[in-house]
Amino acid sequence: MLHFSSFKVAVVSLVCLLGALFAVPNFFDKATVEGWPSFLPQRQIPLGLDLRGGAHLLLEMDTNKLRADWLGTLRDDARKELREARIPYGAIGQIGQSVQVRLVNKDDAEKAMTKLRGLAQSVGNAIVGSGGVDLDVSQTADGAIVISPTEQGLNQRVLQAQTGAIETLNRRVNALGTAESTIVPHGRDRILIQYPGLQDTTQLKNLIGQTAQLSFHEVHPQMTPEQARLTRAPAGFKVFPGVPGERPELLRVTPVVEGQDLVEAQPQFDQQNNQWVISFRFNQLGARKFGAYTRDNVGRRFAILLDDKVLSAPVIREAILGGAGQISGSFTSESAGNLAIALRSGALPAKLTIIEERTVGPSLGRDSIEAGKLAALIGGIATVALTIFVYGTFGIFAVIGLITNGLLLVGIMSLLGSTLTLPGIAGLVLTIGMAVDANVLIFERIREELRGGRSPINAIDAGYSRAIVSIIDSQLTTLTAAIIMFWLGAGPIRGFAVTLSIGIFTSIFTAISVTRMLVALWVRSERRSKRTIEVPI
Repeated sequence: MLHFSSFKVAVVSLVCLLGALFAVPNFFDKATVEGWPSFLPQRQIPLGLDLRGGAHLLLEMDTNKLRADWLGTLRDDARKELREARIPYGAIGQIGQSVQVRLVNKDDAEKAMTKLRGLAQSVGNAIVGSGGVDLDVSQTADGAIVISPTEQGLNQRVLQAQTGAIETLNRRVNALGTAESTIVPHGRDRILIQYPGLQDTTQLKNLIGQTAQLSFHEVHPQMTPEQARLTRAPAGFKVFPGVPGERPELLRVTPVVEGQDLVEAQPQFDQQNNQWVISFRFNQLGARKFGAYTRDNVGRRFAILLDDKVLSAPVIREAILGGAGQISGSFTSESAGNLAIALRSGALPAKLTIIEERTVGPSLGRDSIEAGKLAALIGGIATVALTIFVYGTFGIFAVIGLITNGLLLVGIMSLLGSTLTLPGIAGLVLTIGMAVDANVLIFERIREELRGGRSPINAIDAGYSRAIVSIIDSQLTTLTAAIIMFWLGAGPIRGFAVTLSIGIFTSIFTAISVTRMLVALWVRSERRSKRTIEVPI
């Protein structure tokens, strides 16, 4: 255990040097670090909301709208299945919280039930197994077929929507120029956003408030919205309201192209019309569908919808075959930029409502940092003094290991971009304490071996070889707890778990590599200068 080759010494020294190099930027202000040469590390640990101040928003998903959209999709899917199976039906519509189908011939009921049951999907995953199906298909006494979402199915839809919304919000918020925001689930249908350093939440709320469901629809060629309201809209058509300044339109409900086929959206200033527009580009599939529709409908109008509101309804002057175009409207520079970000990041699967908003001032964070510095200074001095007093020269080696452990921990967090919060500071302090504990275990084991009559070399070797098993066992137990906290926790709990997990690996490395290397080098030096070695603990 005490043999350290030159190669091992070089590797351990290089790791410690790199850790210190990545940790150094955190001891200087941002302006100073930005002036350093580009080949030097410049990443600093981002501070969380409780240390830096910023915005705290709690959002709630509109699960009723989510259910209504699902029922609308089920209605269309049921109509498609029956048509493909050549089963004539009288009416398909939404009744309450279910979709009802009435067949022309009651003799087709069994065949129709079989086809419609094929719409149901299993609920669950490969880990926990299936929890049933998401749809219940049954028949009433008067022969109608009823398709109803199950509670398990709705819960899975909400969970999927929450996950999709978090991914979309991450893309939108990061487009503002930060990688420090925290966006995590909060309960069954809520999402928590924490944005450090932000005091004015107007732009953030505008980005979040847009569902950004973009679609392109056919305008009815003959009937106007007023006529549709007085009589009845034709089958498959519906009157959609317009955004402020735009009139409502009678449009086909099924879109020609959906926003999910967009691959690019950028704000641009149109020099000809002196207004802001949004240039967009479709993927290959969207370009093909859009090109075919515009080619076949030259001279007719089509509408661009954003969140079920008519954004514009231009006339198709010529076929648009390149898969690119422009969206015009009463845009400002800021609104065009926000809409372009929302379109690029994708549509939110459900509308989000802000139910709680808080702004944390930076003064509280500064007070916490200053208090943390004072506590760390007092605790550090006390730990160093006590360790050296109890273990002498070996205590000095342990202190060097502790300093190395702290630098490695800070360096890795800087490299990974892990956000530091108050609970994260607690995890850092706990890590240092556990690192002290590892050295104490080793040194006390060496003392026991010496008292048992072993020679100094054998006692040191046995102390490390036997104590390391206990150290790794205790650290792995703590790592298991940290993983569970990260898996099941949210926000501050995750910050604590991340810092603790990184600290466990750095503690093991410094205990079994750095401190042991220092002891091995000391033993080698003592052997060269003396015939006998006295262990100074």
